[in-house]
Amino acid sequence: MRLTMERAIELNKDMVTQDHLIIHSKNVMAAMGAMARHFGADTEHWKAIGYLHDYDYEKYPEEHLQHTAEPLREAGVDEEDIRAILSHGYGICSDIEPLTDMEKSLFTVDELTGIIQACARMRPHGILDLKVKSVMKKFKDKRFAAGCDRETIKKGCEMLGMEVKDVAEICIEGMKPYAEEIGLLGTEAD
Repeated sequence: MRLTMERAIELNKDMVTQDHLIIHSKNVMAAMGAMARHFGADTEHWKAIGYLHDYDYEKYPEEHLQHTAEPLREAGVDEEDIRAILSHGYGICSDIEPLTDMEKSLFTVDELTGIIQACARMRPHGILDLKVKSVMKKFKDKRFAAGCDRETIKKGCEMLGMEVKDVAEICIEGMKPYAEEIGLLGTEAD
């Protein structure tokens, strides 16, 4: 059965408990929903994949994605969905190459949402009035959000046949409706 948001939340509940990781899951979920809309795909399904993508990271940060496939398989998650999740670590901690639009999107937005989040946190109105131009300016500054791998983002955008700025724009718009949930309303929020 295809992964649903309800099931993804249930599976992550005991595995992802740290606030910053929960927020990251929600950022990626929101961005994946927006990417699904861009590709005319099933938004709820892509959001569920995004939400569940770091399933084993909190418990096994040094062995990320090595403790994902079997537990998800036992929980009844589709092989296609497991493959999508594993592919986001391609070249880093997985040898599963992203092939579908969903896999390529997850590979790309995982890191990109970190830069967007960092940009939004610096603004009085958070993500609500964040422009892609601001994100691209910070994207070029390798010291800003230094933990976010720009080469992975560029590689993912190449796989998608898209410009970084276009993917960033889609992600920003996808994350805006979740601004309160992901702590990106800014300091001037009413």
